[in-house]
Amino acid sequence: MKYLLGAVAVSLLTACSQNAETEQEANTQSMSYPETRKGDVVDTYFGTEVADPYRWLEDDRSEETENWVKAQNEVTFAHLESIPYRETIEKRLTELWNYEKISAPFKEGDYTYFYKNDGLQNQYVVYRQKGDEDPEVFLDPNTFSEDGTTSLAQLTFSDDGSLAAYSISEGGSDWRKIRVIDAETKEQLEEPLVDVKFSGISWVGNEGFYYSSYDKPEGSELSAKTDQHKLYYHELGTDQSDDKLVFGGTGAEKHRYVGGYVTDDDRYLMISAANSTSGNKLFIKDLTEEDSKLVTVLDHTDSDTRVLDNDGSKLYLVTNLDAPNQRVATVDASNPTPENWEDFIPETENVLSVSTGAGYIFAEYMVDAVAKVKQYAYNGDMVREVQLPGVGSIGGFSGKKEADELYYTFTNYSTPSTIYKFDPDQGGSEVYAESGADFDSANYESKQVFYTSKDGTEVPMIITYKKGTKLDGSNPTILYGYGGFNISLTPSFSIANAAWLEMGGVYAVANLRGGGEYGKDWHKAGTKMQKQNVFDDFIAAAEYLIEKDYTSPERLAIRGGSNGGLLVGAVMTQRPELFAVALPAVGVLDMLRYHTFTAGAGWAYDYGTANDSKEMFEYLLGYSPVHNVEEGVAYPATLITTGDHDDRVVPAHSFKFAAELQDKAGGENPQLIRIETNAGHGAGTPVSKTIEQYSDIFGFTLYHMGFEELPE
Repeated sequence: MKYLLGAVAVSLLTACSQNAETEQEANTQSMSYPETRKGDVVDTYFGTEVADPYRWLEDDRSEETENWVKAQNEVTFAHLESIPYRETIEKRLTELWNYEKISAPFKEGDYTYFYKNDGLQNQYVVYRQKGDEDPEVFLDPNTFSEDGTTSLAQLTFSDDGSLAAYSISEGGSDWRKIRVIDAETKEQLEEPLVDVKFSGISWVGNEGFYYSSYDKPEGSELSAKTDQHKLYYHELGTDQSDDKLVFGGTGAEKHRYVGGYVTDDDRYLMISAANSTSGNKLFIKDLTEEDSKLVTVLDHTDSDTRVLDNDGSKLYLVTNLDAPNQRVATVDASNPTPENWEDFIPETENVLSVSTGAGYIFAEYMVDAVAKVKQYAYNGDMVREVQLPGVGSIGGFSGKKEADELYYTFTNYSTPSTIYKFDPDQGGSEVYAESGADFDSANYESKQVFYTSKDGTEVPMIITYKKGTKLDGSNPTILYGYGGFNISLTPSFSIANAAWLEMGGVYAVANLRGGGEYGKDWHKAGTKMQKQNVFDDFIAAAEYLIEKDYTSPERLAIRGGSNGGLLVGAVMTQRPELFAVALPAVGVLDMLRYHTFTAGAGWAYDYGTANDSKEMFEYLLGYSPVHNVEEGVAYPATLITTGDHDDRVVPAHSFKFAAELQDKAGGENPQLIRIETNAGHGAGTPVSKTIEQYSDIFGFTLYHMGFEELPE
């Protein structure tokens, strides 16, 4: 592959950009978009009429929508395939991806299990090993479907490890099937459970397990609203129709998200019930007493609270109730309501997340999006601060109480993920498995900066690039963001981003309000009537990168997925002149109707809905990407990406946004949509499809930044 090499290469690229722009002008002028029929649908909100001419694209089962998808893909792929270096990018991505990847091991029964991918396998394979015997394949999801689009979503074992239940996702859908097998023989024991969604699998002994689902909706299962979640108990050897309804159902209060999980000693069933993605009620049931009743721990949704573990009747709770940065509290199960809670690990100025393993509790603190870990005994004594390998993100420090060793991963934006084995008694770490990625992290650096948003708020951003990069405003740069749902973006390595860095690209990640980097208050500051703060933070990040000469508007792309797709759509319509390229992926783009699809109503905590009030409707209308495309405006070159089986954020969002852009955008930049078939929101996407997607995204991005060819 040809790489971008320092300032000389950048100057060569600048010199050739004029020719590239001439070629691109001819390309985009000759581009003819498929005709998108305009309907006459008009909705009225609080006396205001809002046209929705592309409502028909919401029907994912219609032949007209199917033909529109095919026509759009023909135009999009014709353009992508015309980019001269797209195949070169795909080749390098394939080379980078092609190394063995393994997970940390875990023990179940007589076996040690682990996940492994030989390099370019579409799905990871589950292996197991008994003692010093050679590992054998336990489950190979690559055999689940010919095209690799059926993935393993979850795998859990019964208490003694003799039985396993695993769920599969077909075509990227959130709907699952659960299969139960004899772990020794791998023989399937009964018919699969179907119509399972947003569910865990929590065993009780070896007799059965709890799972969650909705009634199958009327209409399209990929887009129809799912509203009432239910918790069931499945007893092995019985038909699914006989499964016991444990929580929810006819006559019960509706909850959109219900989950049940059993404590390790099988003593308690914990039930969480929520109506949005933030805040839950909590109930407990004593499984040692026949026909015991549910006991309420929390009867409101003002906090996110869960049971971390128990020691007999003593419960350890992780909560942000009266503690925006989270704390751990203890309480006796006989009287578990909040007035009886006692602090175990008090709230601090840094956001806390907690795990357990080997008889200890591990408290991970996020300090400006970087991890620190403290180890506690169950009596509350702090054992030590764990010495981590460097500045970055960690995952792990979890396992069974009887484990004598634990594992964790360490990574950052320029360091491939490395697995460490941790001695919980002595506190030492040693490398268990290094990454085999063909990427020399020593040639790259990451720098955390703080910039000022529109209202004066200081926002952190991590910028990663090749050492020696000249800050002259000419570097191709991708600015990535999310900013929602209390989700934190912490430093992590990506093979795709490694390819971007090799090509001389700058990769910047902004930790916007709406996320969880600074706790619940940071999250709330980017929700509902404060959502514009998120967009302002992202715009300020772009302005910082331009002001400090990392890049320029002609060389800056913005990217985000799901809620991050909303971010890109909102910002590109508010400040189109600031960016060369926009890359909204699986985005929430119609803010007046998002809550009418699948489980979208559960996102109202972050967004509010157009039905809440006139004020909320007007606020949503003011930034909804679908409704803010203006006639004749020169928008950035845009590549919208989505999947036709996405039942999390239905593809109609992306379809309608593409139709608006193609109808109204001025200038010469293309407004294209790439629709992956037999694919969903992202999880379980085959490696082959992922490589193709990134080849198209990076090729499109560089081409519309003015790069005619990849430099030497």
